[in-house]
Amino acid sequence: MTTVQGLMEKNWAGNYTYRAREIAKPGSLGELRELVVGRDRIRALGSRHSFNALADTTGTLVSITGLGGIEIDAVARTVTVGGGVTYGALAAELSHAGFALHNMASLPHISVAGAVATGTHGSGDANGNLATAVVGLSCLDAQGDIHTLSKVGNEDFAGYVVGLGALGIVTELTLAIEPHYEISQTVYARPRWDRVLTDFDAMTSAAYSVSMFTDWSGEHLGQVWFKSRAGKQGKLRSLPGLAGARKAISDVHPLPGGTTENCTEQRGMLGSWNDRLPHFRADFTPSNGAEIQSEYLIPREHALPSMAALRELGEVISPLLQVSEIRTVASDDLWMSPSYQRETVALHFTWIRDHQAVDAVLPLVEAALAPFAARPHWGKHFLTDPGYLGSLYPRLGQFKALALRMDPEGKFGNDFLATHLFA
Repeated sequence: MTTVQGLMEKNWAGNYTYRAREIAKPGSLGELRELVVGRDRIRALGSRHSFNALADTTGTLVSITGLGGIEIDAVARTVTVGGGVTYGALAAELSHAGFALHNMASLPHISVAGAVATGTHGSGDANGNLATAVVGLSCLDAQGDIHTLSKVGNEDFAGYVVGLGALGIVTELTLAIEPHYEISQTVYARPRWDRVLTDFDAMTSAAYSVSMFTDWSGEHLGQVWFKSRAGKQGKLRSLPGLAGARKAISDVHPLPGGTTENCTEQRGMLGSWNDRLPHFRADFTPSNGAEIQSEYLIPREHALPSMAALRELGEVISPLLQVSEIRTVASDDLWMSPSYQRETVALHFTWIRDHQAVDAVLPLVEAALAPFAARPHWGKHFLTDPGYLGSLYPRLGQFKALALRMDPEGKFGNDFLATHLFA
């Protein structure tokens, strides 16, 4: 086991410095159990793609990258992965074996356990977030005991899945898988806002996964990416929302002028699901991102007025944006999921890395979205009032009770949880 003490470690984007006294990297479940039992404050650290203090602690951070392992059960159509496995590694293994996941995030380099714990998502009207694939998990509690749970027959299972690290350290996850499929990506540039909004439902349902990119200014969006399953490619050009838009004839980057070499292939070319559902290729190593990310998840019925409210702020938002993405996510029953019991539209912001400037604008964004019951993404940067945030989750009381049972002394607690959930 490797333990590093006294270092100023940062997250992937470099916008947050961890406060932990040490970072430990256990190589086995036994070493992890020893750490959990022997420390008074401890949190699991995944691929460091959170933009806030959610993963931090004043005690010990545990890097779970050493807890690997991928085991496919072809008969049950499930795969069991260790806590440190990334989506890129998992997807490659599944694809090679003839299987697939139902969904992927835009960046395949994030850890499965971290994405699940925060309710991170891909896109698609009928696609639940990444956590909805979970059918079983194993969690190490504060006493060093392993709790192995199945989706079937456990009334608290939906509370464990998007656990925010508050219940313990997830050592394994079992996910539902399906037969391998192929996807094509087609991109249209500069559709008009008025036409997109008039045709919004048809646009988002026209492909398996749809992403819209904008800076919220002007009369045009930047791009719309349609990811269609093989055999289900529709006649996109016939969509009224694309009237006047240009079909891209070469690969493009979501950021204007961005290099395309690390983007997944487009131009309507069919390819394996894992080479098309993410926006970015798994076979490159992303450098530290000079950015800050925020994201707010809105009930589907409020999609149009919420986007209209942001367009009103376009002149304020646009100078601080690298790009903004609009996606849809299906409803789920996971207690702390941002899509709990509601069809969802996700409004994502990739800001320049200027905390002072972003923090001056975020209150305006959050005030504009407050009338629409906006739930901030747990792993992104937000300033939402904790009291209001708690009111957005009907099962918060049950989740608190579950956390108290699993961790009565607050070993896995931290300032983020204390402020935003457990006050």
